[in-house]
Amino acid sequence: MLTLVIARLIAALPLAWVHRLGALLGWIVYASSPKYRERLKGNLALALGEAAERVRPGAIAEAGKQSLELPWILLRTHEEVVAKVVRVSGWAQVEAAEAAGEGILFLTPHLGCFEITAQHFADHAPVTVLYRPPNFEALVPLIEAGRQRALMAIAPANVTGVRKLIRALRQHQAIGILPDQTPDEGEGIWSPFFGRQAWTMTLAARMSEVSHVRVLSIWAERLPRGEGYHVHITAPREAIEGDTEARVHAINREMEHLIRACPAQYLWGYHRYRRPRGVPPRPEDAA
Repeated sequence: MLTLVIARLIAALPLAWVHRLGALLGWIVYASSPKYRERLKGNLALALGEAAERVRPGAIAEAGKQSLELPWILLRTHEEVVAKVVRVSGWAQVEAAEAAGEGILFLTPHLGCFEITAQHFADHAPVTVLYRPPNFEALVPLIEAGRQRALMAIAPANVTGVRKLIRALRQHQAIGILPDQTPDEGEGIWSPFFGRQAWTMTLAARMSEVSHVRVLSIWAERLPRGEGYHVHITAPREAIEGDTEARVHAINREMEHLIRACPAQYLWGYHRYRRPRGVPPRPEDAA
């Protein structure tokens, strides 16, 4: 109950204040959690090398902003949320897919405000997004309500949800997946991600195999001073083709490319390299 009260208080604030408080929260969490601090620093160093030190202060603050903007987006009206998308680059990619009668597979890393991308698209056409319920059950009604409005629907991360995603694509609609989410046993393969093997979902790759589907990357850049968001839509630099394994590797390379464009806004504290229970050892550890 207290969590919901706090979420509603946050949602009542202007976005600029939410981001200021979020930046402060980011530093508090970084200072108080040794495990989180080491993971963030380690992931940054692995991906960016010497540039990691320069990016780290921004990454700490942006992670906090992301955590507090979530209730703002879910509890504000849909109209208020999409009004914060003040610029869109690459919309012609969407128009080309629609003109060709294709479904769209949107790939979105944990970069910038990934929550607002589907909200923005749902103001234009139907979109179904893959959904994993949070561990904190009290937040489930809030999140599900915030993600099922306008022309936006959710698909649970199970067999029923996969069928729902495929059905949407075959109806020439759009779906959205965060391919850098770490899946469970049986749902992924080991694939390079910034130079280290990461257990990576195969679902996004398998969705790209559905006929008449156009793969697009999308992410929302968080603008300074709470000014809003810039949505970026691009075609992958390399074709997502071949067998499922080849597609998984290509998708990881595409996510790396997007992240390098704005590294401070990636969630470096996310446990991307964890080994889920039952998963075989990563190749370099087994050697």
